Amino acid sequence: MDLLRAKKGFICDMDGVIYHGNVLIPGVIEFVDWLYKEDKKFLFLTNGSGKSPKELQLKLRRMGLDVDESHFYTSALATAKFLGKQNPGCSAYVIGEPGLFNALHDAGITINDFDPDYVVIGETNNYNYDNICRAVKHVLNGAKLIGTNTDTTCPSEHGIIPACRALIAPIEISTGKKAYYVGKPNPLMMRTGLGMLGVHSEEAVMIGDRMDTDIIAGIESGLDTVLVLSGVTTQENIHQYPFRPRLVLNSIADIIP
Repeated sequence: MDLLRAKKGFICDMDGVIYHGNVLIPGVIEFVDWLYKEDKKFLFLTNGSGKSPKELQLKLRRMGLDVDESHFYTSALATAKFLGKQNPGCSAYVIGEPGLFNALHDAGITINDFDPDYVVIGETNNYNYDNICRAVKHVLNGAKLIGTNTDTTCPSEHGIIPACRALIAPIEISTGKKAYYVGKPNPLMMRTGLGMLGVHSEEAVMIGDRMDTDIIAGIESGLDTVLVLSGVTTQENIHQYPFRPRLVLNSIADIIP
């Protein structure tokens, strides 16, 4: 714990670490107060693509936690940055929420339901058979399939719900094409996060609730790793994986001295 508390940079997942749906996890306000008090660099790095950093900031503020917009980075922003560098001025057919559409727009990517260069999928409540069929048609016509993240499920105040990879599965099966996933554990997103913090990987820690995204992302990027049991992973689940976090805590509140 002393090694953890001495780190200069803290990268934290959000769902299952900071909140469940619209409810803060106990101890989070005190943890963020400690980060500020100790002059730590910190970033909320989420695989969620539905909300912009401003919307995430306002969501936390409504729950009683006030942090600057600059402390947020999403898989939607990472996806837009990736496509903007790969194919400037490209177009995409998108299934997702406003946070994803806005990130793509800001990166100069146009929305196209006729002959898109890419089909981009993120989380959404408006997932239906019609947009699956449209996505399948575009992929079969040559559009490249992109997923904002590899999460199959995510926690909510109502329990576990399907996430991005589960929504992409019908399109992959129908077309025989595999998606490229931009969010954690893709090193692209982790390197951007470290760059935003301005710290070296050896001086940073990844705190998350998922072994298959957060923890493996931290390990492969050279960060210290902390798994919290306040999200989707249980103590029993850990043993299913061939890798381990350095620390396992009940919640982020355990970090507070």
